[in-house]
Amino acid sequence: MKHLLKMSDLEQSEILGLLNLADQLKYEKKHGLMKKRLEGKTLGMIFQKSSTRTRVSFEAGMYELGGCALFLSANDLQIGRGEPVQDTARVLSRYLDAIMIRTYKQSDVEDLAKYGSVPVINGLTDYSHPCQVLADLMTIREYKGGFKGLKLSFVGDGNNMANSLIIGGIKVGMSVSVACPKGYKPDAEVMKWAAANGDFSCTDNVRTAVSGSDIVYTDVWASMGQEDEAEKRREAFKGYQLNEKTMSYANSDAVVLHCLPAHREEEITSEIFEKHSKSIFDQAENRLHIQKAILVTLIQ
Repeated sequence: MKHLLKMSDLEQSEILGLLNLADQLKYEKKHGLMKKRLEGKTLGMIFQKSSTRTRVSFEAGMYELGGCALFLSANDLQIGRGEPVQDTARVLSRYLDAIMIRTYKQSDVEDLAKYGSVPVINGLTDYSHPCQVLADLMTIREYKGGFKGLKLSFVGDGNNMANSLIIGGIKVGMSVSVACPKGYKPDAEVMKWAAANGDFSCTDNVRTAVSGSDIVYTDVWASMGQEDEAEKRREAFKGYQLNEKTMSYANSDAVVLHCLPAHREEEITSEIFEKHSKSIFDQAENRLHIQKAILVTLIQ
């Protein structure tokens, strides 16, 4: 594992290795046993999209590991004034031990890895969100004890989260079902891969997708960069809300997950959010531990 660019790049053994290391690092933090594994190392964090969990988890994670994280706003870099990604990659590689980028185009992440000489981490693109899904898998394993025989359902927009959850869920052995309106399906190649490699379904029927689920997942209906579509999307996604009716289709002990931020009373009701707030905020906390596992794996 040289980079973390998208979930499809990871083998099952690499996913499980990251989860196991994250579990260990979480234990060490909880018991005052943290080690300065990355002392003297520096992570550059390029942000073309705003962030709460990604920025804080990577920055705090590098500090806890003994390293340093640099916040690099695209507005403050020459990349924001037209410098090619490949030039930025080659310059930053001379200064840093790794680069994390949170941006729009998947090609920008791929180009950083292609032209740079240090590990590159995808902190989010419009296509993929591997860091989040690894934290999700960590949380699912904590709550359910494993993955075998579990059904993961995603309700909402077939966005970067859906793309990454489908691949991650299939790779660790879960069945995955997605419910989204027509015109908002996940990436076609992702669905083709999933159908060929696991138990996968995509439907516009929420009851069909959620029936018998062990984990029910949702995300905002309008992601960053889609704000001008918000009203149109609210109309399209009526009936795709996580509420008492939706959850009645799932198993009684189903875990609810949300990658946050949540728009309560849109994709999820306040009632369901608060009822499942422990799993949602455990999921958010696990971003810290999985980021540390990624950093140690790629840099150490």
